[in-house]
Amino acid sequence: MFGFGKSACGLIRAALKHARAVAAVVAVTAVTGCSQGSPASAVDHFGYAVASPLLTTNAQTLVGASTASEMLAGRLYPPVFVPGPSGQMIPNRDLATVQLLPGPNIQVVYKINPKAAYSDGEPITCTDFLLAVKAGSHPSLFGSRAPLMQQVASVDCVAGAREFTVKFKENTGARWRQLFGPGTVVPSHAVGRRLGLSEEQFVALLQSDNRAALMPVAQLWNKGFDLRNFDPELQVSAGPYRIQSVGDQGQVQLVRNENFHGDAANIERVMMWPQNTDLVEVNESNSVEVADLVGVKDIPWVNRDDPRNRFTVQHEAGLLTEVLALGNAGVFAEAASRRAFAACVNQEEIARVSSTESGVEVMPMTSRLTNADDPINAQLESVGAAHVGVNLAEAEALRGQTIRIGYSGPNPRKQAMVAAIQASCSPAGITVVDASSDNASLGDVSRKENYHGGERDYQGSLDAFLYAADPHQGYGHVDGGLDDVEKLRATEQQLWDETDTIPLAAQPRTIVYDSKIANIVPNSSLSGIGWNMERWVEGTTK
Repeated sequence: MFGFGKSACGLIRAALKHARAVAAVVAVTAVTGCSQGSPASAVDHFGYAVASPLLTTNAQTLVGASTASEMLAGRLYPPVFVPGPSGQMIPNRDLATVQLLPGPNIQVVYKINPKAAYSDGEPITCTDFLLAVKAGSHPSLFGSRAPLMQQVASVDCVAGAREFTVKFKENTGARWRQLFGPGTVVPSHAVGRRLGLSEEQFVALLQSDNRAALMPVAQLWNKGFDLRNFDPELQVSAGPYRIQSVGDQGQVQLVRNENFHGDAANIERVMMWPQNTDLVEVNESNSVEVADLVGVKDIPWVNRDDPRNRFTVQHEAGLLTEVLALGNAGVFAEAASRRAFAACVNQEEIARVSSTESGVEVMPMTSRLTNADDPINAQLESVGAAHVGVNLAEAEALRGQTIRIGYSGPNPRKQAMVAAIQASCSPAGITVVDASSDNASLGDVSRKENYHGGERDYQGSLDAFLYAADPHQGYGHVDGGLDDVEKLRATEQQLWDETDTIPLAAQPRTIVYDSKIANIVPNSSLSGIGWNMERWVEGTTK
């Protein structure tokens, strides 16, 4: 795979690349054992930097949904349909094939590939999918964020079966391809084994919907995939890569999953560098080949004027929409209060600020169920036009209130976006506080929760959370299909009446990659450019 350059430096680097398999243990030890020095070691890794803090491999948890965990989790727990670079949904037959049974209650029959297995050799079965649905269907119990799972009426699953049927509730299911997305189907057998349950017992427990009995499952499902306490026996992989180790800088060492039955990953080892890594320092040891960044204008570790520069840089407005997710308790307990706040949020100004800070021109968004470049947006303008700009008269209903907005920080661009909201809401007497922190997530937002059959208010440290969402994966209480314009227009109006979220602007993405890496295909979905990581091929020289 690796050749030799003409210079001595090229020879050394190529030799190091060729010796990576031999030096793997040394490399990982050097990186993970560095507690106070540089996050990079002198060893030349294949490096992939992402705009995620890499906190969990379970994308359905509140933390996972808040932090773009799919960038990693999608390579460990692949989806049934892979989000492609143009937003298309590509069938993943390595995992399963599907058959749609239309009707008033949509049904989807899933047939799991008979060769599909986890890295510990255990087969993938319908129990894995049943766990994903149950976790998403009980957000208060599991601490989940998976709106589409709440559209599922039932999952017909027999323990150990490779075929199962998902039945949707009436007048839902238009987005069935998005149901089992990247990082959502985690290994149920590992969870059950840790709890001392056979697969038959685990299926019966999940089907029982007994909240008290499910509590240990919910806790392990929510916390067990935390990368800050990496558990290799629990976090076994179903994808082309598996995790070998997690470093003290948050970096994740991936290695080829030898038990993956699909095409083997071309690159044996990939070091994933988390958000806010000092990439200038990391790149000094030639340890960045690919970077999928958000809202980054300047890339100080790339000199595009240097004739020896090995990097290609691309900027684009992405497929995701940056939104404010509002609480439904506390100051935002009533829809009228949420609408009043939306009235002082100026999408056009926020898009301008985001564009300035990122160097990527992004458009303001007033729709929740479509991408920024979707042609159908032109037919939704009659709904969105009423929510562009500032309506201080309506916002006056919140005069004297304080709104705490959080995001995963530090993030200068999001800081500027919140400052823009502060400026536009201040004339209405609304105080907006930037309440960002390193560990902020959707779980910190005040909300109503189901509790023993009733409802209680959870008073969080935030009233709203700023993050990027896939417009096709949210709002489980509406159907959200794109095939009926009138229905879509009515649904968008309903979502504005409720104002559980405020759409702001398209997400700005910056892609950087070594020009000698083959099969790089930029993708601004939740999975990011790493959506086809197993197909990447290294060039002959650096």
